[in-house]
Amino acid sequence: MKVLAFNKWDCSEIKVHDPGLKNYINVNPVIVPKTGARYAGNKFHKSKLFIMERLINKVMIPGHKAKKHKISSSLLTGKAITAYKIVENTLKLVESRTKHNPIEVFVAALENAAPREEIITIEYGGARYPKAIEMAPQRRVDQVMKYMTQGAYQKSFNSKKKIESCLAEEIIAAYNLAPTSVAISKKLELERQADASR
Repeated sequence: MKVLAFNKWDCSEIKVHDPGLKNYINVNPVIVPKTGARYAGNKFHKSKLFIMERLINKVMIPGHKAKKHKISSSLLTGKAITAYKIVENTLKLVESRTKHNPIEVFVAALENAAPREEIITIEYGGARYPKAIEMAPQRRVDQVMKYMTQGAYQKSFNSKKKIESCLAEEIIAAYNLAPTSVAISKKLELERQADASR
């Protein structure tokens, strides 16, 4: 029997084309993508999780912005079922707008928007200098999902737009390499800064 993601979408044809991300984006489907953080303590284990479960985790808590949780109310209360429904409805919207398998669209959007380089600060004799380094593949996936979810919440917060619609727009924009995508613009900004600090 073939397992379908969310009992709706077939993932057997989905391929990850970026060789650096191939081992870090898992597209083996599960009907209910929720392991309950069973392997949270195991190093690199999150890369073995179905990629939609990682998105659900990011939708629950989209991460820090300027060293603090930017938004922590309404939909961001860590309720798994709320995040599950948001992601499922987002995928339905992506499917209706692109007429493609939404999980395939999401994986392509991740590959397009994953930054390759970032900046660290090194200190020489009391002076600090920026230094460009390559980003680790697992971190690339984490960062792009963080930018996507934070960008979507930013657009939906204090507006009439629903989070599902904003997240679907963000995924489609990243899929089309559009500069309206927060993740794409953040990637370009990071790589530009890294290029300047060589």
